[in-house]
Amino acid sequence: MDNIKYSTLLGFAVCATLFATASHAQSVTLYGIVDTGIEYVNHANSSGRSVIRMPGTTGELPSRWGLKGNEPLGAGYSAIFTLESGFALPTGVSNQGGRLFGRQAYVGIDAPWGTLTLGRQYSMSFWGNIPADLIGTDIYGIGTLDAWLANLRSDNTVAYRGKFGAFNFGGTYSFGRDASPGTASNTPGQASCAGSIPGDASACREWSVMAKYDKGTWNVGATYDRQYGGPASSVAVFNGLPAVPLVKSSDYDGRLIFDGYARLGNLSLGALWIARRVVAAQRVSSDQVALEAAYQLSPALFVDGLVQRIVNTQQDTRATTEMIRMTYLLSVRTAIYAQTAFLQNSKNAAYSVSGGGLSTPAKGMNQVGAMIGLRHSF
Repeated sequence: MDNIKYSTLLGFAVCATLFATASHAQSVTLYGIVDTGIEYVNHANSSGRSVIRMPGTTGELPSRWGLKGNEPLGAGYSAIFTLESGFALPTGVSNQGGRLFGRQAYVGIDAPWGTLTLGRQYSMSFWGNIPADLIGTDIYGIGTLDAWLANLRSDNTVAYRGKFGAFNFGGTYSFGRDASPGTASNTPGQASCAGSIPGDASACREWSVMAKYDKGTWNVGATYDRQYGGPASSVAVFNGLPAVPLVKSSDYDGRLIFDGYARLGNLSLGALWIARRVVAAQRVSSDQVALEAAYQLSPALFVDGLVQRIVNTQQDTRATTEMIRMTYLLSVRTAIYAQTAFLQNSKNAAYSVSGGGLSTPAKGMNQVGAMIGLRHSF
């Protein structure tokens, strides 16, 4: 009996020692952003009424919390993981279709030859747009004219990224781009398309590739992302017209993006061209161009803005937006900001100035949006 007790105690001691060693070797970080404010949008519905609200999707940056870890394995190899949850700060509900870790959820290996990860993660278009998209996922950013540009991620994805000197390369492949809960979706306005359908190797798949040349103070790059269709799937064009059916596995929604960035002292400049092509029974093509700039006025005060235009050829819809934003750092973690944006629709278009949702005007109606907010990082 004493031997059994001794063996049990010894086993507990060994396990405790191994756990303590592993805990010491592995680095786990808890992080997050909480960001919201008060927004005004005029002509926020087809009747031309205005709205004052606290938007739940984003402000300057989408609210989130996450865990990320890194465990060295030796010889330059590390095991890594990220679990990141997006949420609407005004209500506390989960974004990204109600997923617990809807922003990112992956595990992988970081090695001298690059990083290989598996799970729910970003398209290469996300990495390709950094840092040219200076405004990013702001409520008045490039995602207002194409909401997919603010939601560049897919389920069931294998991803690789590598850096070789100034050259950056990457690619992803999703076995089922949107296995979302219930009737929710990965991309706003897009029907769920889970994938992994027996006998159909193309349905609901997604792949992306990236190539970038980065010299630090300037870079140029290109990315391509293609999403295939499947049963009951569709894609939104965000111009007030009905979604386009994408029901065949040979149907696809593709975006080719070219971007460039330069930093000149306190001034940063970015440019993007997004060529979108929907190939299905109904074909749609659009070209979106954005010019962005940011200037650091003082160590704590920043001003940035953009001008963008989209032209949808087949549906004869066009829109132009201009926005400006000022951010003041109260500390390294806390900032206040004020921003405004203006949208001009063509006579057949009903794009919205705001990425906050539920603010689509009537066709041909212009809009103004303005927001003041508070952001804190931890």
